[in-house]
Amino acid sequence: MSSLDPAIAARLKRSVDGLVPAIVQQHDTGEVLMLGWMDDEALARTLATGRATYWSRSRQEYWVKGATSGHHQWVKEVRLDCDADTLLLKVDQVGAACHTGDRTCFDADLLPTS
Repeated sequence: MSSLDPAIAARLKRSVDGLVPAIVQQHDTGEVLMLGWMDDEALARTLATGRATYWSRSRQEYWVKGATSGHHQWVKEVRLDCDADTLLLKVDQVGAACHTGDRTCFDADLLPTS
């Protein structure tokens, strides 16, 4: 049972596995840092603590960003998109956002465009 506000829970459109993608952005620069996944409980924990909490699809457990790495995400805002199927977390990122040690998960590959 989740502790998420029922009014918020009623608005969310989740994937078949009960998850909502969460785009993470640096609050003051707009830099896109990463994409994580949240269920109702992860969102409830994030809103209650101000620390970004995600559901790990590979480990099947909750994880608080920075709990082991020290690279914390302090949540400044959480927004729901117009379709209620994606979250935007605006955070103050301390250290790297990506598990590879890069500042952002979108540093690795720039694809060619025409």
